[in-house]
Amino acid sequence: MQQRTFFITGANSGFGFAIAAAASREGHKVIGAVRSPQSRADLAKRLPAVHSVLCDVTEFDRVADVARQAEEDHGPVDVLINNAGYGHEGILEESPLEEMRRQFDVNVFGAVAVAKAFLPRFRKRRSGFIVNMTSMGGMITMPGIAYYCGSKFALQGISEVMRAEMAPFGVHVMALCPGSFRTDWAGRSMIRTERSIPDYDPLFEPIRRARLARSGKQLGDPDKLAAAVLDMVGSDNPPPQLLLGSDALRFVSERVERLKQEIETWKPVTVSTDG
Repeated sequence: MQQRTFFITGANSGFGFAIAAAASREGHKVIGAVRSPQSRADLAKRLPAVHSVLCDVTEFDRVADVARQAEEDHGPVDVLINNAGYGHEGILEESPLEEMRRQFDVNVFGAVAVAKAFLPRFRKRRSGFIVNMTSMGGMITMPGIAYYCGSKFALQGISEVMRAEMAPFGVHVMALCPGSFRTDWAGRSMIRTERSIPDYDPLFEPIRRARLARSGKQLGDPDKLAAAVLDMVGSDNPPPQLLLGSDALRFVSERVERLKQEIETWKPVTVSTDG
């Protein structure tokens, strides 16, 4: 793949760091967007070849200026990796709406704000590649992560529309849907609502304990995910969405089969409303 310029949000940890490191090793120019001066200093120490910029994706009014300055300083961006995000864990009834608002501000509105900052640039250049980091949680659900799944379902749908709108201009848009990987998603990075309603204990506590026990021991390797992303970015025909991880494949495939069965079972009611 010819040298390209990457703009990666959340580049100081998790998938963002893994992709930044892999792209840098392969000779690409990498602009790593981080949220705080401390994160910027840490990224500069760990990946000195990466050009770091401060960008809190929830400061929506500043994002376009960050994109403009990045291109003025480093040239046209070819690849946007919309990675910044975090997980929220909490039973829906227990979780304040403010926590939902924050989850959507980062995972949905932040991702859209960054994409919108680059869409006109990609459209005018008739080239570009956008990777929106969703999740298998954007295609399946489980108790205790309603806000997270809701945000990723939203970004999954937005990515599909974005892909259709940008295709005439030669711009690729792909949703990346990882399963469980060895990142801080379920550990340091996760926001957890305090438990308050014992009625949910039998359902939720085993899920929470299992998630904590698996944290850092998941099957998925972030470096292998990064390699897969670079392969996709170098492709002329990338998939609309890409599942990564055997657990993502299993869970999403099972949901697709259940959905097919439900559609078939309820087809008489479905078509009964046609007039």
